[in-house]
Amino acid sequence: MNRIHFLCVPFTGLGLFKGMRGKTWLKNRIEVFKKFVIPALMNQTKQEFIVWMCFRPEEKTDPIVQELQKSLESLRGMRFVFTWGGIPFYDDKYPDKIAKERLMESLELSLPSLKEYVSDNTDYVLMTIQPSDDCYLSHAIEEIQNVEYKEKQAVGYTQGYVCNYGTMAIAEWNPTTLPPFSTILFPPEVFLDPQKHFEHTGAYESHEYITKNLEFKPLQGRGFLVGTHGENISTGFTHAFRGSLLSEQEKEKVLIKTGLFLAKPIILKKDIKRKIMKRIINCLPSFMQRYIIRCLSPGVTSSIKSYKWFRV
Repeated sequence: MNRIHFLCVPFTGLGLFKGMRGKTWLKNRIEVFKKFVIPALMNQTKQEFIVWMCFRPEEKTDPIVQELQKSLESLRGMRFVFTWGGIPFYDDKYPDKIAKERLMESLELSLPSLKEYVSDNTDYVLMTIQPSDDCYLSHAIEEIQNVEYKEKQAVGYTQGYVCNYGTMAIAEWNPTTLPPFSTILFPPEVFLDPQKHFEHTGAYESHEYITKNLEFKPLQGRGFLVGTHGENISTGFTHAFRGSLLSEQEKEKVLIKTGLFLAKPIILKKDIKRKIMKRIINCLPSFMQRYIIRCLSPGVTSSIKSYKWFRV
């Protein structure tokens, strides 16, 4: 059977601050992507995939992103496609109605750019979430592609590893919810049609709830590496999902499997304004922190009309 496999990289447009936290943040994400994610992709035992880079419309003329596009497209043996419609899956930082409207708009803007990659003899399309700072182990893509698929199905690993990119320490990662590394199967005509695509996946509020509209098939073993670097949106190396630290011998095996054996620790530039803001917010009572986060969520500020937001 003929398949097309997209690795969907949500770069800008996801979460608070309209999914863009400033130039320093963007440069840091790009540096992490180049130094860690690209080697892991090049280390995959199966190279039959297309890396789908997702940005907001505002980044199409950004020199920083243009330089990234130029450098990636010069890599031999890898294929990239850039779209400028934002993130093509549900974002739970928006109120539900706005989130669904945003998702449909993103699909309408992004999917036409993928048509040229899906030929008339394509039997099915795979869409794998590939975060911009996380890695798959070298066997993952091949194992995902070898699964016997059926419609309305998603597959993914439920366990992996976590790495502190600042020290290169690695530990087991044992989530109690479904992690954001799922792959969804689409018939080609469904994948390319915004409305059918939306209905096929369902508006699952977050990656934990992908089973809401799809049958989930877990893959055995540990297949991914969560990367932490101090600029993560929600995950740190001390997260509750972190398990035992790996021994030097165990760590070496994981680094080899991710193509990061020669990777050096990374120290990212800090955005002073964001750093000060985070310190101020962290000093506030938890109910006020939640209120501020709600206010910063896209589309929410104008709808705050009552004291109920303090009781989330």
